[in-house]
Amino acid sequence: MKAGDHCEILGYDDALAEKYKIRLMEFGFHPGESVICLQSPSFGAPKVYQVSNTVFSLDDEVAAHVAVRLSGASE
Repeated sequence: MKAGDHCEILGYDDALAEKYKIRLMEFGFHPGESVICLQSPSFGAPKVYQVSNTVFSLDDEVAAHVAVRLSGASE
């Protein structure tokens, strides 16, 4: 995702360890939840996402296992 992108979480792939799935859901990354990418820094730095009223950073290695449906970009 790029900064400003919005998506809906569809679920997680089977390659993601159960402990990571549980931790992400504790943070609010539930299927059906809307997510906004706030920052997408270069050089592999973790991206910053907003879920509900909370902001989290997630590295691409973990985020790649979250299935999403893009729903547009902010203006």
